Amino acid sequence: MSEMKLLHETQDALGPIRVFDDGTARVLSFGDNDEQSKLLKAAPHIPQHTYVQAMLLILLFCRPKSAIVLGLGGGALIHALRRFDAGIKLSAVELREEVIALAKRYFQLPLGKKLNIIHQDANQFLSDAGHKKVDVIFADMYVEKGIDKGQVSARFIGHCAALLKADGHLVLNCWKEHSQDRELLAHLQAHFKEVRACLTGGGNWVVFAAKVPQDATASGLKAAAQDLSQQLDFVLGRSLTRFGPWE
Repeated sequence: MSEMKLLHETQDALGPIRVFDDGTARVLSFGDNDEQSKLLKAAPHIPQHTYVQAMLLILLFCRPKSAIVLGLGGGALIHALRRFDAGIKLSAVELREEVIALAKRYFQLPLGKKLNIIHQDANQFLSDAGHKKVDVIFADMYVEKGIDKGQVSARFIGHCAALLKADGHLVLNCWKEHSQDRELLAHLQAHFKEVRACLTGGGNWVVFAAKVPQDATASGLKAAAQDLSQQLDFVLGRSLTRFGPWE
């Protein structure tokens, strides 16, 4: 990141927040040598991180009309989902108020009536009653030192399951170490009929939990991924080769 120009720097109770620019891309950083989000300025809908690309594999199994994103960051998922379907009703929950402000100012966040941005702790948001159930929940809750530990807790998984429709899906962005976390797998299996996962080239373990079993074959997924790649404007094939059941 040394070649990048520092555009903005601030600090809150959780640590530093910085925005960098190299002319073609912008990066949101929460610490030294850290990239929380990266946006290609000429094509913000194309995810620059492999874990975001992998999280979008869920679109092979459903065409959501509504989704919640826990952890806004620079809005990479929001951009890609809006590219997929401009009509999706999206809610993004972000703990850090300054992150929301920077996403709007520097990361071309596609604001509009279909996007509801909520400044709140995601765990508190999930605990509150009264939310409408959604088709997909994406959880990407990270701080400077790594994943928010609440994201892999039984309480968190249960709250997410309760907020999903009967045929809903939960997508978790975790670290590769979580591939050995049998406790996390048990939490998921307590609420979901099927659990799959993808190990990305960047070392993330992206988990997909479905409330109902998915009728999908390897050949069918490959064909669907080719169509989805054209729609999203990037190739999903690399993520799909590392995708399979988590048992």
